[in-house]
Amino acid sequence: MTVVRPLAAADEAAWRPLWRGYLAFYETDLPEEIYATSFARLVDPAVTDYSGLVAEADGRPVGIAHYIFHRHGWRIEPVCYLQDLFVAPQARGTGAGRALIEGVYAAADAAGAPAVYWLTQAENATARRLYDRIGRATSFIKYVR
Repeated sequence: MTVVRPLAAADEAAWRPLWRGYLAFYETDLPEEIYATSFARLVDPAVTDYSGLVAEADGRPVGIAHYIFHRHGWRIEPVCYLQDLFVAPQARGTGAGRALIEGVYAAADAAGAPAVYWLTQAENATARRLYDRIGRATSFIKYVR
């Protein structure tokens, strides 16, 4: 059974390889300063717009989700951006990904955020099978500077 809970300061040693796995999937490597700063923000109770969850199976972390609340020009309430979602390869297909997304949905509901959204690569077929069951794809295309 998968248990989802807020990320805690004691989770750093387990969080690092999970986030490293997420970044490797997207062919990204970040400097140590970003790892340290991101984790510190995720577990700092004074930071209320950036949070993390961990999925545990048999008492050990197997997945993570990071989410951000932000203002939106079309709504009065904040919206929630699910920025990072990763489940260790050995735990895929166990419901951990769905549980993490549902955990973000619950956090958004508790915060009064009416919308949760996320992005993925078009060719991320495995994750998209889950996303198509738990969310709705839009026709938007992302541009960056």
